[in-house]
Amino acid sequence: MNTIPSEITWLAATAILTGVLWVPYIVNRFQELGPPSMEWFPPPDPEPRAPWAGRAVRAHSNAVENLVVFAPMALGVVMAGVSTPATALACEIYFFARLSHAFVAILGFPIIPRTVAFLTGVGAQMILAISIIHA
Repeated sequence: MNTIPSEITWLAATAILTGVLWVPYIVNRFQELGPPSMEWFPPPDPEPRAPWAGRAVRAHSNAVENLVVFAPMALGVVMAGVSTPATALACEIYFFARLSHAFVAILGFPIIPRTVAFLTGVGAQMILAISIIHA
């Protein structure tokens, strides 16, 4: 029986997290604006009135932007056959860094915890990149 590499499991978890980060701010949009109209070209949404909802939009965008970097590296580690306990741990750390980043961003924590979470994820990406480059 084949087992799925840990890197792929954490990649899937990260993709799922990124895929659901839009839910809180869409709930806010419905609360503030009501259901969308059925126009072909509805006007653009105004900025959210709730500060947390604006932060949620930015946290989701940041997660999407970083998934584009993380996913190919996680897949590359597995495809290149350079999967190690360190690369598996890097993928796990990346997931929790992104979860933490979203949490502290949406709740409006100061910049330092958000930056630490972001840079932790970048560090995990660098471990993957180094593993591929030195393969």
